Amino acid sequence: MVNIVGVVFLCGLVVISAGQPNDEDELLHFQRVSQLRALALDFAGQVRDLDVQELNILDSRVPSVQDMLCLSDLTALIAGLSNGQYWALKMFDSWGSKPSGLLTGNMYDLGNFDECLSINTEVSLGRTIQGKYCFLSVSPAQALGVQSSILGGFNTATCLPASCSAAHMNTFVGMLMKQLLNVSIPSSVMSISESSCQTSEREPWDGLTIAMIVILSVMGFLVAGFTMWDYCVVKNQDHIPSIVKVFSARANSRALFRIVAVNSGPNVIDCLHGIRCLSLIWVIFCHQYVMAFVAANINLFQSIWWAETPFASFVLHGFFAVDSFFILGGLLVALISLRLMDRNAGKLNVPLMYLHRLLRIVPLLAMAIVVYMKLMPIIADGPRFASGYTGKVACENGWYWTLLFVNNYTGDMCVGHSWYLSADMQLFILSPILLIAVYKWGKKAAAGIFVLIILLSGCLFATIMVNKYSLVLKKFSADAQKDLYYATHTHATPWLIGFLFGCILHMNRGKKFQLSRIVVWSGWILCLAMIFTSIFALYPYAKWFGPELSTFAEASYYTLTRIGWCLALCWVIFACQNGYGGLANSFLSSPLWQPFSRLSYSVFIWHMFFQEVNARSMRTNAYFSNYTMMLNFWSTFGFTVLFAYVMHLVIEAPFGGLDYLLRPKQKTAALVEEKSQIADNEHSNLEELKVTTSTPSES
Repeated sequence: MVNIVGVVFLCGLVVISAGQPNDEDELLHFQRVSQLRALALDFAGQVRDLDVQELNILDSRVPSVQDMLCLSDLTALIAGLSNGQYWALKMFDSWGSKPSGLLTGNMYDLGNFDECLSINTEVSLGRTIQGKYCFLSVSPAQALGVQSSILGGFNTATCLPASCSAAHMNTFVGMLMKQLLNVSIPSSVMSISESSCQTSEREPWDGLTIAMIVILSVMGFLVAGFTMWDYCVVKNQDHIPSIVKVFSARANSRALFRIVAVNSGPNVIDCLHGIRCLSLIWVIFCHQYVMAFVAANINLFQSIWWAETPFASFVLHGFFAVDSFFILGGLLVALISLRLMDRNAGKLNVPLMYLHRLLRIVPLLAMAIVVYMKLMPIIADGPRFASGYTGKVACENGWYWTLLFVNNYTGDMCVGHSWYLSADMQLFILSPILLIAVYKWGKKAAAGIFVLIILLSGCLFATIMVNKYSLVLKKFSADAQKDLYYATHTHATPWLIGFLFGCILHMNRGKKFQLSRIVVWSGWILCLAMIFTSIFALYPYAKWFGPELSTFAEASYYTLTRIGWCLALCWVIFACQNGYGGLANSFLSSPLWQPFSRLSYSVFIWHMFFQEVNARSMRTNAYFSNYTMMLNFWSTFGFTVLFAYVMHLVIEAPFGGLDYLLRPKQKTAALVEEKSQIADNEHSNLEELKVTTSTPSES
C-alpha cells in the first residue's frame, strides 16, 4: 500500500505542536497574517504605481532575450491595469490569497486555474501575452518576523505573463510585497518554484508517447477487425479460429463474463472469487484515503483526529488485504502446479510456467508505466498537475526495475503499487523448488516449509526489535515501511502459509471432512476473533497522547497477526469448501464475483491512475471526511472498472491469449474446461498497496 501513514504522520506533527490560539500574542500574529487575504486586490493597486525599470531581475548581468520579453510583458500588464483592460484584470483576478482555514490544515488557495491559462491576448503587432499559473509558497510567520506556533506555510496561486521565469516572478512579487507591507521578504519565506508553474502550452509528444499511441491504436484496430470477423464470418462459436479468439472483443468478453455454476467441480474453489474481490476493494478504498493527502483539503488536520477513530483502523491496517493476496497466490501456485505434475508424472515445465505468468503480467504492466508517465498529462490538467504523476521521476530514472520485478528493493518505485507484483513474482520464481520438493518428499517437505515459516517470522520479529521499528502512526518511519512492508522476505510468510495450505488441500483432494458442530463454531469464533483482533488491537495506541506501545509488544503484534490473519483466511476457505461456510460461503461464492475477479488484475493496475487524476485536477479545495472519501471511492471505482475492461480487451486478453497458442493441443475438452476454470482463480490474483499502493506513494 502506498505510504498513507507517512503523510498523516507529518501533518500530525504540525497540528499537535500547534496547540490552541489562546495566547494574545498568537492572536495578534494571526490577525497580521489575515491582512494577506486580499493579496491580489492589494497587488493590483500597487502595480499601477510600480516602475518596471526598477525591477532588479537582471542581477547586474547582460540581459537576455527572455529578460527583455518579461520586462516588456510586465510593462504591458501595468499599462493594461491602468487602462482597465479585461485581460490584465483577469490576470490578477485569478490569483489566490491567504487560504481560509489555515489553522485547520488548508495549505492551498488554488485561485482560478482556467482563468489564468485562458489569457492569450495580442498586445502589439506580433506580440501575444499568455497567462502562467504558479504557486507562491509563503511562510507567514517568518515573513512577518514573528515567532508563532500556530501559523504554518501555505501555497497561493499567482498568474503573470508566461514569458517571465520563476526568478522574474519572485523579484516582481517581492517588490510588490515591499510596497504593500514595507518589509523586504527573503526568498526563503516567500518564493515561486518553476516546478509549480504551468501554461496553456503543452510539451510536444516525444517518441515514447507516440509509440504508446501507435501501439494502442494498432491493438485497437486488431481488436476491432477480429471482432468484426467474429460477428460477420464465424458462424459456429465452438469452432472459432485461435487467432480470432485471441483478439476478438466478443470472444474475450464472453470469457470475461462467463458464469460458472457454483460447485461445478472438486478442483474449483468458488469462494476465492469473493475473497479476491473484497480484498481488492479494500485496497482501492485505502488508496483513496492516500490520495486525499495529494488533494488540496481545507481541513487536512482533521485527518489527525480521524486517525484516532475506530473506523480509521480499517484504513491504517489495510495491509492485511495484501497478505490476503499473498495467501491466494501461494495457494493457487501449489494447487494448479501440483495437479499438473500429477498428470505429467511429476514433470514440471518451468520455462513454460514462467512464460505463462509473464504473458499475463508484463504487457499490461509495461503499458501502465507508459500511460502513467505520458498519458496522464494529455488527458487531464489542473492546479496540482505541474509535476505530473507522483512516480514520474522514479519511472524516468528506473522504469526497468519494475519490469525486472525488483523495484520493491530499489528507491525507484515506478507505478508504486507494483511493488506487490515484484514480491509475488520473486516468490513465484522460487516456487518450482518447493513444488518439486513437495512432490518428491511429501510431508517431509511440508514440514520443512513449516520450519521456514517459523524462521521467517522470527526474522520479522528480530528486524523490528533490533532496529526498534514502529508502524504505529505517531512513531512511524520510512525505513520501517521499506524493511517491513516492501521487502519480499517479510511477506513470504503469508505466501508460504497459502502454499502449504494448498499442498494440504491437494493431498486431501476429493476428501470431505466431517466436523462436529462444536468444532465448526469454535473455528468460526476463533477466525472472527483473529480478524477483528488484527484490525483493532492497536486502536488504544492510536491516540496521539495515549499509552505508548513497547517495541517488544509491537514486534509480537506484527509477527503473530501476520500468521493469525493467514490462518483465519485459510479457515474461511476450508470451511466454505467443505460445506461449513454457511452465509459466508453464499456471499463469497456468489457467481456475481466471477467477472470482476477475472478483471481484478487490470482494475488493480489502473485504479491509482484515476485516483491521482481526480485528486490533482480539482479546481477547488476538497473537504476531508469519511463520507467524501466514500463518494470519491465509488466514482473512482466506476471509471476504473470501465477503463480496466477496455484495457483488458485491448492489451491483457490478446497478450494473455498467446498462452493458448503455445499450449499443447492434445487436450480433451473436459481438461481444457477444467484448466480454464482454474485459470480464472489464478490470473486475477494480483494486488497493491504501497501506494502506491504507492507510495500512495502509492501507497
